[in-house]
Amino acid sequence: MDFIRLTDPAAPEFETAFALYEVSFPLHERRTRSAQAARLSHPEYRFTLLYEGDQFQGILLYWEGPGFRYVEHFAIAPELRGGGVGARALAELCGQGIPVILEIDPPVDEISVRRQYFYERCGFAKNSFPHVHPPYRKGFRGHPLVVMSAPGALTQETYDRFAGYLQNTVMSDCVPPLEE
Repeated sequence: MDFIRLTDPAAPEFETAFALYEVSFPLHERRTRSAQAARLSHPEYRFTLLYEGDQFQGILLYWEGPGFRYVEHFAIAPELRGGGVGARALAELCGQGIPVILEIDPPVDEISVRRQYFYERCGFAKNSFPHVHPPYRKGFRGHPLVVMSAPGALTQETYDRFAGYLQNTVMSDCVPPLEE
């Protein structure tokens, strides 16, 4: 599997990748097109296209944080889901010796439970830290998510470093949350 970093929003591959991004994540969990395009040039951001030969397979959007990688968004082309593509991509990302952190919806329905099991099969551990992801867009509040990490659970210190990085770097271009 090839990981191709996209840094130019004018590249034709951006349209294909952004279309997958839009259908894979609800509005409140994604950046606008212009905000995503602006983020491509951030030195720690990896807007990665997944290819097998010349076939586009998905996107893996992650950050090179301080001592960890944070997977912000990950999606496989719908027609390829369930065929091992996602597991192979995560194995490659996790196999580089750098801890990987991601977030999932709380496991409350069949889809979210299956998603948690998928990540556990890929070597991720569920963390018990209460966690709210900040909002991407005006008019939304943060939403509770479950933090998962590989190769094992996070220490409090690592979680705190991740939470600070998420707030101050990853989400620095986004709006502040609505007042309660």
